[in-house]
Amino acid sequence: MEYHPEQLAAKCIQEINQKIRNLNKLNIVILGKSGVGKSTLINSVFRENLAETGIGRPVTQEIRSYTKPDFPLTIYDTPGFELSKEQQDRTKQEVLKLIRDGAASEDVNKAIHCIWYCINVGSNRTFDSFEEEWLRTFTEENKITRVPIFIILTQGCPKKKALEMQKLVEAENFHINKVVPVLAQDMELDEDYTVKAYGLDTLIELMTSVLPDDLQDTLQNVQKASLEAKKKRAHAIVAASVTAAFGEGFVPVPFADASMLVPTQVTMLASITAVFGMNISKSLLTCFVSSTIGAGGATILGRTIVSNLLKLIPGVGTAVGGTISGATAGLLTTALGEAYIKILEMIFKGEMRQEELDTPEGKKKIKDLFLEMLKKKK
Repeated sequence: MEYHPEQLAAKCIQEINQKIRNLNKLNIVILGKSGVGKSTLINSVFRENLAETGIGRPVTQEIRSYTKPDFPLTIYDTPGFELSKEQQDRTKQEVLKLIRDGAASEDVNKAIHCIWYCINVGSNRTFDSFEEEWLRTFTEENKITRVPIFIILTQGCPKKKALEMQKLVEAENFHINKVVPVLAQDMELDEDYTVKAYGLDTLIELMTSVLPDDLQDTLQNVQKASLEAKKKRAHAIVAASVTAAFGEGFVPVPFADASMLVPTQVTMLASITAVFGMNISKSLLTCFVSSTIGAGGATILGRTIVSNLLKLIPGVGTAVGGTISGATAGLLTTALGEAYIKILEMIFKGEMRQEELDTPEGKKKIKDLFLEMLKKKK
């Protein structure tokens, strides 16, 4: 089957939209006193400012949910948590009920997947006596449902104090997963010195380690705090795509029939895009596929220079009519995926704008990057 780059780009856009629509919803409960920096934390971790969506939707007397259309994340918050002992007790029971009801539904989209308990490093003491009791009884009762709990030490400056507080909290031996000191945003101390933000990438790494596989793509889609976590998931997608499509039993086919690889490659590119959580334009995808997959679907770069590419692959030969073995197909698909990850990484870091790729220089950069990846992988 012959493919035109614009057709492939359209297929990618369609597949991307479907991937994003099918992402499971990640649900996080965030607890802590007012003023501990919960809003700053939320807006620094996630690519949508959920803390700026107003008062939120009431879920119970004490709990409100914050979400946005077409964004697979819900934050459950408990404003006014510190006001009275009765209110705190009521909040605890409501959160536990929310957890139990989500578990009983057996629906991943309704379950509570993680709890963040926030404590401000700038406070004079780690806990007051009731807060310590509340947290101890809450974590004990949560042992039944085993929802991961992280105590997050917010506004962790100076870092030395944050690390000291981390040791104090860890010594309490609460039934939690981890104590995580963070500074969600750079803090300017004076005109000559700024403390750099830290800890958010660690939080994402820990979240990755506790969430089930059917939420891994969702986490990477919604978070903006760790590029490395996105890349790690994207690399796993490339590896899985190659393994699934071109195992040991793959039957060699003529290179002219390389278009059979395209559906797998389109799905792979769409999955990587969903993980990065970026709005990728059709023009970018057209540039990318025209410079790699190529017109006519003759993976990679079009039939006119296929013979030059084949020279890079041991055992294939130089004729366009050569064959693609399972190993060769895997090599081509891997290089394609890794080149795409590199392009998205540069855009994510602000090193390149999407529209720059729709130029002769941009297309050459894509082509050179693919060839570089192909040489690395062979």
